[in-house]
Amino acid sequence: MASGRRVLLVATTTGYQTESFRKAAEALGVELALGTDRCDKLLDPWGDHAVAIKFNDVKGALEALRARGPFAGIVASGDRAAVMAAKVAEGLKLPFHPAAAAVLCHDKLAFREAMKAADLPTPWVQKFKLDTVPAVAAAAVKYPCVLKPAILSGSRGVIRANNAEEFAAAFERIRQILIDPSIRQWRDPGGDWILAEGYIPGTEYALDGWMATGELRRFALFDKPDRLEGPFFEETVYVTPSQLALEQRALIWDMVEAAARAAGLGPGPIHAEIRLDGDTAYVLEVAPRSIGGLCGRALRFRREAGMGPDGRLISLEELLIRGALGEPVGSWQREERAVGVMMIPIPRSGVLDHIDGIEKARQVPGVEAIEITAKLGEPLLALPEACSYLGFIFVRSVTAKGAEKALRDAHAELGVYMREALPVL
Repeated sequence: MASGRRVLLVATTTGYQTESFRKAAEALGVELALGTDRCDKLLDPWGDHAVAIKFNDVKGALEALRARGPFAGIVASGDRAAVMAAKVAEGLKLPFHPAAAAVLCHDKLAFREAMKAADLPTPWVQKFKLDTVPAVAAAAVKYPCVLKPAILSGSRGVIRANNAEEFAAAFERIRQILIDPSIRQWRDPGGDWILAEGYIPGTEYALDGWMATGELRRFALFDKPDRLEGPFFEETVYVTPSQLALEQRALIWDMVEAAARAAGLGPGPIHAEIRLDGDTAYVLEVAPRSIGGLCGRALRFRREAGMGPDGRLISLEELLIRGALGEPVGSWQREERAVGVMMIPIPRSGVLDHIDGIEKARQVPGVEAIEITAKLGEPLLALPEACSYLGFIFVRSVTAKGAEKALRDAHAELGVYMREALPVL
């Protein structure tokens, strides 16, 4: 790949993937420019020469970025950043997901409506304003149901309710999340709504790929071995290749492709969450980005035989940069080995005091790396308020079962100790 080209990475200041993208760009000989939502009054506090952009000011962002351009491609890290990247890409005439499609996928209600319009399986959904009396809303829905914010990502604020009493408690808990100043500062209209939708039984899966010209290029289908049945939906273990039968895997791929097409996505990466209930695959969401957090480090790719001389393994981030620069990603396939990643859960809200057993966990056969991303002394929130993890465990194995066992054995070695957070006076 020719050097001298510049790629723009749009990310939040707290994005997990920034360093991975930097290393990938370095491996390709490509210059990486960073646009983040940091305070524009600070003079490069991280020393990364990033352009400070406000995610709610596209015009201002374009002015700042044009002064630092031109760019040959664009990539994004995180949900809000992906939406901003799509808007910026349109203004800079760079190939990426259409802004309207990215906005639709960010809005959970709009996504549900798009799936229904495309005649794809989707649960019933109702929306309620934040100031709705919970008891009134509780009387208007069927049970069991799942309440969630209209805009937040991951499992943040996602709560199952089996009756009106649980609904009212969940509604108020989500309302408290959404009225927090850290959310209100986004000025996102979706932050004024709480959704209730039908609970879907079954097993959950995650999928990563690349959408272009209405077709989905498959990167990985992840099993989530833990049953996610509520009341909260904490994602922990991801393992690939999937142990599903070929017919079920094909069903999921086809439904995700149809959902991404209905949303208008492409060209660019997608990450989808799916529930499989018998013979029906429900696409819960499709995001215009790759897998979040540090989870992408679990994926490595090799060029298909006969497609070129480069036989080395590359990271997911390098593949995304190649795709952003116009290289067909279809000539790459995931390595043969089974891989797994665990998003280490926060056991309870409080201050992280210390973690024991990290070195023992690293000695578990199959463990490739353990990254503790939380800082000692840092206040942390458990689900459903949580928006981060303690860290990540990465494993490789001959089989998917072996990868799952290595993750659980390593996690069992860890002792996580929290202390109470002192009240703010």
